[in-house]
Amino acid sequence: MAREELTRLTSHAGGPNCDDDDCPNVYRTRSGSLVVQGNVSSAFTPPAGEGLVEIPEHVLREAARALGW
Repeated sequence: MAREELTRLTSHAGGPNCDDDDCPNVYRTRSGSLVVQGNVSSAFTPPAGEGLVEIPEHVLREAARALGW
């Protein structure tokens, strides 16, 4: 899936030193699921095919507002 196929729910949520490609962000897919971009986390080893990312709480709050939650 290309980034262009996603709806970005956050805007520079990571702070003023972020640009469009390297900030923690939340995106919505056409099917309504969410894609999260953040720093890779090594909190534990996830199952095969899954990954862990860490994002600031304010990024999730902004995404929830964008969805009207």
